[in-house]
Amino acid sequence: MYEWSRRRAAKRVKPGTGQELKPFRWWQPFSRSLYSLALRHDDGNQAVYVVDVPHRRRFWANDGKGTADLYLDGRHQAASKLPAVFPVPGGTIEVAESPFGLKRCHYVTATGEECPLIPEHTSAEGRRAHLAREHPALSRTISVTSVALLVISVLLLIPQLVEVAFKLPPVAARFGTFVSPVSLPAWLNSLLTIGAALASIERALRLRHNRFLDTVG
Repeated sequence: MYEWSRRRAAKRVKPGTGQELKPFRWWQPFSRSLYSLALRHDDGNQAVYVVDVPHRRRFWANDGKGTADLYLDGRHQAASKLPAVFPVPGGTIEVAESPFGLKRCHYVTATGEECPLIPEHTSAEGRRAHLAREHPALSRTISVTSVALLVISVLLLIPQLVEVAFKLPPVAARFGTFVSPVSLPAWLNSLLTIGAALASIERALRLRHNRFLDTVG
């Protein structure tokens, strides 16, 4: 299934225009993701590949999917809808989005080894990576807190959502009713939803994603 998805994504890649990469601006920390990878070619020369993902594009797309652009040494090399698989020397660059940012931006070698690309240092992802390097204890605390918020939200919000779903006439007629063991005031549910969204954003800044937790969040 994974290989089939990769082959399908590779077919979506279109040739680039050769345009120059626009610099990252200070007002784009959450509206644009920029990751880079330095690779050495067979001739010994080093090339820099940059993945540029403008998140606003997904909101204007009919299918709700964003796009990614690949630049080689500052020039537009290729473009693709997400998820994307860009062929590069020695392997591919895989890019995938989540509802809260990117969940994957990795270089995958022909032998299956993979490593994340390096985020632009002034981007939100770059600043989060800088925090992890300079203050590892604080970074781990934030990471653990994010997971805790998501777990708590799932445990408290899901039963209430199921109760609402079982109140729909077609569902109630077929399965009966369901009473949630959890009943929280609206203001607390709102806080939990906001907290879960912030936690998922924080995890997206580190390219962390859990299919269940982060989707619910």
